[in-house]
Amino acid sequence: MVSPKRAVARAVYGSRYDSVPWEQRVYVRPGERIFRELQWQVLLRKSPVISLDEYRSRVKVGAIEEFITCHMCGESRQQPLYKPTKVKKNGKTAWQYNVVRCPSCGFLYRNPNILPERLGDLYSKNYSSFLTGNYAANRQRRYRQAMNAFKPVFEEGDNRRLLDFGCGAGLFLELAEERGFDAQGVDLSPDSVKEANERLTSAKAHFGAPEDVPEIAAGGFDVVTLWSVLAHLPRPVDDFTSFRNLLAPGGVLMILTVNADSLLRKAFGSRWNGFTRNHLMFYSRETMPKLLRQAGFAGVAFEPFYGDSIEAGTTRLSDKHSRRLQQSVKASDGGNMLRALAFADEEAIKRWGDGRPVHRLG
Repeated sequence: MVSPKRAVARAVYGSRYDSVPWEQRVYVRPGERIFRELQWQVLLRKSPVISLDEYRSRVKVGAIEEFITCHMCGESRQQPLYKPTKVKKNGKTAWQYNVVRCPSCGFLYRNPNILPERLGDLYSKNYSSFLTGNYAANRQRRYRQAMNAFKPVFEEGDNRRLLDFGCGAGLFLELAEERGFDAQGVDLSPDSVKEANERLTSAKAHFGAPEDVPEIAAGGFDVVTLWSVLAHLPRPVDDFTSFRNLLAPGGVLMILTVNADSLLRKAFGSRWNGFTRNHLMFYSRETMPKLLRQAGFAGVAFEPFYGDSIEAGTTRLSDKHSRRLQQSVKASDGGNMLRALAFADEEAIKRWGDGRPVHRLG
């Protein structure tokens, strides 16, 4: 049975955009970008801003959760917006949580959030089966695309030291090996680390946090990478300060995460694909610089994301649709994924900026 929304879209647009992947249609169909932005503004106007005490009285806190204030600016007031939910085939709820917006700086985050000391609970059981199953089918393609977007950094490893934080089953470390990096990784999933080390030759994955591994805690890394990890961090300022301290002079931090300002999020609300079971916080081009500034980084550059299959060339759009996609992504949110390169210092900007616009954070 066709849903009412699909029926309306079919009535308005016909079949002209059936060849465009659904994730790109909000950028390609005429008028839709403006409509989704208006839809977002309406949601903001009708969603009340309340005190943290009032919010606590309305929402239950789980055994491994805590109520928090905004990590970007310290604001305690809450603007409840979404309740992402996963329902099993038998009709029972697999997981559910609340997402709020900071009324001061616009940061989106889960509240209640996961206690930092209980974060490992989310990854302790067979997490590698998820990372190497359907999820992993196109992971390395996405990694290569992001590496190409920031090509000077990743073109040749030249035995530079690289740390992959949240390395999972080692899919990126395998690419880092191939390109000649002296690569190591850390992860909170023991079975993922085991699987990674079975895959790798020269690179090595470690279980735990960077401070738990002496050769990593010593720092001096030229590159630190976070592939779909940022949204999982319950204490981002502390973690990013640690990343900054692990970098050598001239070092860079590569970030790939879901984009909180995505038109898809504005279109799908609680059903947005960026709201997954283990995601805790959601960043945009507006809020990520706030985090990086607090952690001591000198600058950040962003590259637009047009979609995996579009960039790989496996999905071909007409010239008209391709132009509209590029124009809309650049003019609005940068795409459904956020790709960023953070620079440790001015030396890093000069060495790796490659002429792209760099947002200085000093």
